[in-house]
Amino acid sequence: MKIFGWEHLVYLAIFITLTTVGLICAKKFAKTEKSQKIIIKVMGVALFLSILASRLSITFCGSNPQWHHMLPNQFCGMSSLVLSLAVIFGKKNNNVYHFVWFLALLGGVITMAYPDFLPQNPSFFYPPTITGMLHHSLSIVMVIMLLIFGQIEISYKKWYCTLFGFTSYFTFGAFLIGALGYGDAFHIKTPILGGTPLTAWVMAPIYIVLYGTIVLIVELARRKKKVN
Repeated sequence: MKIFGWEHLVYLAIFITLTTVGLICAKKFAKTEKSQKIIIKVMGVALFLSILASRLSITFCGSNPQWHHMLPNQFCGMSSLVLSLAVIFGKKNNNVYHFVWFLALLGGVITMAYPDFLPQNPSFFYPPTITGMLHHSLSIVMVIMLLIFGQIEISYKKWYCTLFGFTSYFTFGAFLIGALGYGDAFHIKTPILGGTPLTAWVMAPIYIVLYGTIVLIVELARRKKKVN
């Protein structure tokens, strides 16, 4: 199984087509807050089931299954789980959204474009492979849906949510490494790409700059709209 092989490209084509059509239909026909809420909750459940299936497949397809393998140890997996729970149980514009939305979107897009786990098995339908693709795909759709339905109001006033979120991820990662014997978690010790310096300590400042730039653009656009 190759990255940018025909299976990968076909999946991307199907994903982009279904996502585009689905979001257009949702925006066009879900006019009431109640209908939008139903769609969002259903998508939240779907995202939760996809990350659950991914963790189950990773756990039981491994050579030495352990219960703690169910715990996400990567940014994308944890963000899919956190986002799904925030959607299912949280309210509109809750603080969790303000940390996780960009991380889930960015991680999902990067992974869809370059899923480095594809070569793990010759079959695209190998459970860890297909469930991994699905939860990344659904996280992208979930974030876009929250944005187009106005469930997130991007604001610099919520800057502390990002700080709290990253601190929580790193603390949990340290627990996985120190208490449960993980070799690494959230790229605290090893880079996301071999031969690069891209550990979490390098990626976090880059992420914050990107996120801050988006927030600045949104705030400037909002103020310009008020003036006009």
